[in-house]
Amino acid sequence: PPTESPEELYQKGEEYYLAKNYTEAVRCYRKAAEQGNASAQFCLGYCYEYGKGMEKNFTEAAGWYRKAAEQGNAAAQYNLAVFYEKGRGVKENFSEAVRWHRKAAEQGYASAMNNLAVCYYIGRGVDQNFTEAAKLFRKAAEQGNALAQCNLGVCYFLGQGVAENKKEAQMWFRKAYENGCSEAKKYLE
Repeated sequence: PPTESPEELYQKGEEYYLAKNYTEAVRCYRKAAEQGNASAQFCLGYCYEYGKGMEKNFTEAAGWYRKAAEQGNAAAQYNLAVFYEKGRGVKENFSEAVRWHRKAAEQGYASAMNNLAVCYYIGRGVDQNFTEAAKLFRKAAEQGNALAQCNLGVCYFLGQGVAENKKEAQMWFRKAYENGCSEAKKYLE
């Protein structure tokens, strides 16, 4: 059997039997999740969220993500935060979204850093703070997060949270575009 964590099994997708046979995967994940395994709890939440091996159920997904998040699983913290942002399986609550994004960001989770930065940028769930937003965008951008690279470019272009610098903005937009952010193309033009 593979030695990767459940998260890695899903990331590798079709390479492993469990990822192909979601019904069997769910059975295994449920058994481990009920015993308190955070990685299995995350994967069970994923199966509920995307309807892999079962019917979609956002409330169940949120519950399993919460169990894993409370044990420090950064991916689950991020997903739970997104659920709070969208009111998916839980009541929409931007303060809770910020709380969980912050926990994942503190563990170096780049997507959470970007989303937390967006919260600071627009003042959703926290007071608006362009400086804090730019710092978080930079941390995520330096990890290669394309959305954060584009967002940091916007900060430099508009001089929000950093000194206005069109050359620096263009450099970040170019990196973002090269990393797959199609939104960055309009800024380059």
